[in-house]
Amino acid sequence: MQPIDLKLSELSVAERIQLAEDLWDSVAADTGELPLTDAQRAELELRLADFERDAGSGEPWEVVRERIQKRLAQAG
Repeated sequence: MQPIDLKLSELSVAERIQLAEDLWDSVAADTGELPLTDAQRAELELRLADFERDAGSGEPWEVVRERIQKRLAQAG
């Protein structure tokens, strides 16, 4: 991999955000290469068991996202 010579302080906020998003997207595309830890696997198994016991106990993502966005708007 070639070293990248970036002067982050010379980038605008929007450019740095875009760079972070692009970097995250490139990592997310390769997540198959990262094995789960034993703790992560155990947590996922617990969550799946909870869901299978009571599938209606959670909330749809849209409801959760809206609640988070409202809290952020109130805080900011």
